[in-house]
This record gives sequence, structure tokens and C-alpha cells, in this order.
Amino acid sequence: MTRHSVDPTSPDEPYLAFWRERHVCTLTTLRPDGSPHVVPVGVTYDAETRLARVITSGTSTKARNVRAAGPEGARVAVCQVAGRRWATLEGRARVRTEPERVADAERRYAERYERTPRINPARVVIEIEVDRALGHG
Repeated sequence: MTRHSVDPTSPDEPYLAFWRERHVCTLTTLRPDGSPHVVPVGVTYDAETRLARVITSGTSTKARNVRAAGPEGARVAVCQVAGRRWATLEGRARVRTEPERVADAERRYAERYERTPRINPARVVIEIEVDRALGHG
């Protein structure tokens, strides 16, 4: 992972390894007025399907911001930083409520962060269809 632009269809192994390490990330969504809303989150990334996932409560501001963009989804970015290494995934996000999708996202979160997420009956998953990847490390 030594370049800034990364091919999201075939990211190199160091880039993928960085996304498997345990790091707090940020999710940037846009509020209805266009201003950025940036919050710390846990993110999982599946390069094969080019999906990044964030679990959250369905009532959270981030979920509301994504929903407000309508059925076509919202442009978002997730980013993580560790020293001089950084990685960003950008794409179109949609809120998913299907129990099997939420359970899959919870499983992936538990694997990456080595802890089971707390029980939350209002949980949803924000799925991001990644179309741009950046990074340096």
C-alpha cells in the first residue's frame, strides 16, 4: 500500500491487510443542508463484493442522512488512519434492515474487532458499494 489511488476492483494485499487490522474508522455522510457529518465507527470491508459495512442504530444521524438521500443512496466515505498509514473507501451507501444482512454485518464486525456487538433491536447496516479507494502506507 504505497500509492494514493487504489484500484477498488483489485486492491493489493497490504491495503486489504490494513482493512483487516483493528482500527477505529470514521464515516462521513452529508446532512440535508450539505454539511458533512463525521463520526467514529467500526467498518468491515469485503473486497470481493466491494462492500463496506457499518452497523448502527436505525435512528442514528448517520442512518437518517443516508436515508434522506433517497433510494439511489448517498455518497459517503469511510476512512482509517494509523500513524502515516491511511485508507479511504468511497461509494454509494444504503441502509439495509433485512435480518440476514444485519446478522452478516454483525458477524463481520465481531471478527474484525474481536468482540460481539452489544444487542440492539433497532440495528441496521449501512452498506457502501465501494467505487473508489485511496490509501498510503
